[in-house]
Amino acid sequence: MTTTDRPPLPPFTRETAERKVRAAEDAWNTRDPRRVSLAYSQDSVWRNRDVFLTGRAAIVEFLTAKWAREREYALRKDLWAFEGNRIAVRFQYESRDTEGQWWRSYGNELWEFDGHGLMTRREASINDVRIEERDRRIHGPRPA
Repeated sequence: MTTTDRPPLPPFTRETAERKVRAAEDAWNTRDPRRVSLAYSQDSVWRNRDVFLTGRAAIVEFLTAKWAREREYALRKDLWAFEGNRIAVRFQYESRDTEGQWWRSYGNELWEFDGHGLMTRREASINDVRIEERDRRIHGPRPA
C-alpha cells in the first residue's frame, strides 16, 4: 500500500464493497468538495445526469456549484452489486433548493476503481421528485 491508496482496494469482497459505499456516503454528506474529490483519480471521468467532466479540479467545481443549489443535502447510498474493481450503487438524497422547495433524488451509480482504490470512472443516472418538507425521510448523515 502507498500513501496515495484509498482503501479498501480492489478486488472487492461484499464486506469491502460495503465499506467503500459507506465511505463515499460519509464523505458526500460532509458537502466538502475538496474532501470528496480525494476519492477520485486525478483524471477521473464522470457522467452526472447530462454533465460530462474529467479530473479532480472539475469535480471540485461541479460539487461546489451543486451544493450551492442543493441546500441541506443529505444522502443515503446502498451497495447494489460488485465484481473485481467495479461497484454499482443505488442512492437517494434530499435537498432544498434556493427557493425553499424540497426534493428527493433517486439514482444509480456505476463506479470503476484503479489499483490504489481511487475511482477512475463514475456514471450517475438521477431522477428528482418534488416533496413537501413533512415528507422528508433523510435528515443529515446516517447515524453511526
